[in-house]
Amino acid sequence: MIEINNVKLGSNLPFVLIAGPCVVESEKLTFSAAEQIKKITSKLGIPFIFKSSYKKANRTSIKSFKGIGDSEAIKILRKVKEELNIPLLTDVHSVEEVSTVAGFADVLQIPAFLCRQTELLIAAGESGKAVNVKKGQFLAPEDMKHAIEKVESTGNKKILLTERGSTFGYNNLVVDMRSLVIMKEFGYPIVMDATHSVQLPGSGGKTGGQPKFIRPLAKAAAAIGIDALFLEVHPDPANALSDAESQLPISDLEKLLLEIQAIDALVKRL
Repeated sequence: MIEINNVKLGSNLPFVLIAGPCVVESEKLTFSAAEQIKKITSKLGIPFIFKSSYKKANRTSIKSFKGIGDSEAIKILRKVKEELNIPLLTDVHSVEEVSTVAGFADVLQIPAFLCRQTELLIAAGESGKAVNVKKGQFLAPEDMKHAIEKVESTGNKKILLTERGSTFGYNNLVVDMRSLVIMKEFGYPIVMDATHSVQLPGSGGKTGGQPKFIRPLAKAAAAIGIDALFLEVHPDPANALSDAESQLPISDLEKLLLEIQAIDALVKRL
């Protein structure tokens, strides 16, 4: 089990929700999303960690939206965390970013494309913050042990492992649910990213998606016994500036969480 600002993950505890818009688009949208998610999770008694990227470093096209500016986005995330009193997760893409992000975030997320970057994993571990390592689309779940060892080498054992789909030919991902079982054997909390898992990478110069599969994938993962569910949610996904085709509408969140909560309670009781 690990603890992040009084949010406990692992040890057969009820699942935690990690959720928020893909990227900071504006202060108004970010605050609105965080407030709505907090209201829903408080109502349902679900522990909540807010997620949003302050910039998008991995984009399909040079024309893709990368962010509103690092300093402005960081300022917004700090404000959300402090004013709403919620733990915060955001990405780091380089060693140089780690010290900056560790100054305001509770969880440093290693993007899937960077999960083998030794210096980045070590720097994240040395920050002392919790580190969420997303399994690369190209990586077997068994090979996540090497990412774990890199973070552990710093003495940091606040590690989360996230499934987000595997490359299946060109422009497609599939989820092998066995990976959740395999990674769970490493002894760290397991997270299911049910939104990035429905992406269709590099489709026509941008990343597409099949959002109709978010709900069944989330439910299937809950039936295995995950420690956290990761969802990118947005008030208006069709007009989102990033991952428009793979974010869940906030209006659908409560219904999905009720279903996950029922499955989670049954599985962990058994």
